[in-house]
Amino acid sequence: MLPLQIVVIGGGAAGFFGAITAAEANPQAQVTLIEASRQPLAKVLISGGGRCNVTHACFSPEELVQNYPRGAKALRGAFARFQPLDTIDWFAAHGVNLKTEADGRMFPITDRSETIAECLIKAAFTSKIELCIGTPVISVTRQNQGFEIILKSGEKKQCDSLLLATGSSLIGYKIAQEFGHQIEAPVPSLFTFNITDPKLQALAGISVNPVNLRLSVAGKTPLQQAGPLLITHWGVSGPAVLKLSAWGARILRENRYKCKLIINWMPNLPQEDVRDRLLAVKQEWGKKPVALHRGVDLPHRLWQYIIARLNITTEDRWAEIPNKILNQLVQEISQGEYLISGKGAFKEEFVTCGGVKLKEVNFKTMESKLVPGLYYAGEILDIDGVTGGFNFQSAWTTAFLAGQAMANSN
Repeated sequence: MLPLQIVVIGGGAAGFFGAITAAEANPQAQVTLIEASRQPLAKVLISGGGRCNVTHACFSPEELVQNYPRGAKALRGAFARFQPLDTIDWFAAHGVNLKTEADGRMFPITDRSETIAECLIKAAFTSKIELCIGTPVISVTRQNQGFEIILKSGEKKQCDSLLLATGSSLIGYKIAQEFGHQIEAPVPSLFTFNITDPKLQALAGISVNPVNLRLSVAGKTPLQQAGPLLITHWGVSGPAVLKLSAWGARILRENRYKCKLIINWMPNLPQEDVRDRLLAVKQEWGKKPVALHRGVDLPHRLWQYIIARLNITTEDRWAEIPNKILNQLVQEISQGEYLISGKGAFKEEFVTCGGVKLKEVNFKTMESKLVPGLYYAGEILDIDGVTGGFNFQSAWTTAFLAGQAMANSN
């Protein structure tokens, strides 16, 4: 009897992890991994600023799924079977220890993404996986109970089980559609906001933690996120912005990335408290310039920018500020309106939402409900998480489940 033949298309995190899991679970199986580019694990190498944010220190599946704008329901059961604790244990067993940073992100203790890539490549060689790097796939067809993969070189490969872990690559979507799967249109999920305001952009480098952000779109329920914000040369970035971009990915795309952003620069203070503080400053420092005596805990240059939006000059004294302008200043601090004019890039972690519809996949095994023997893992699925290691975790989890299922498919 011939050994079980398994082929994985896609040499990213999910592809390698799925192939290794299958090979380790069934050493008799012949596992082949096919990657179109000459650089496997490219996203692993650049993620986390070159440190690779492997996962997040969140060990409750119920809490973990709250970090996924799309895919939370489907992942709940999957995380019960393989979650960040399992990821930590797997890498430790393969010689790589992870560390947790203050915000919960987890990195290799070396702070080098190469450590993760080298670990996966070594595990693949140890498990005798055949690596076909720089080998584009043209098409896949059903053959008897298995599959035939046609390569750009003209070579053909047969297998009993096939894992598509092609990320947001068009070839993966094409193959899935040819097998009858529906694809949710892929759109960017993690990105920064462009705000065309030279005076704001001049504050590049200033960060505020926390802020509260609200995305206001006509006819839609406002979306909110809180956390650190960074002012940039093109607008705003930082964890709060990236989270909001993930949850608002489709709404923002529908509106061509032109929406109203409401910023509360001091979310820990109720609006009335902000007003009371400004009144107290006005009473105590009436003869002092507003620009120099702010009364609220904001960066000095940001404060000067905010008052300038209300045409308060550097010479204006507190005593000269009428209550009407004071109320507008409170509004500007608590509910300042900014126009998003487009999206920027978040180069460390380019993520899309969209992909194979989740209702067409069995999340116990990651097998297609339409085509027996066809499996999915990683970003080809309509799953995406916020920044912080969550996208890698969904890749590890779905790849592990697929690898286990393929290894035991005979």
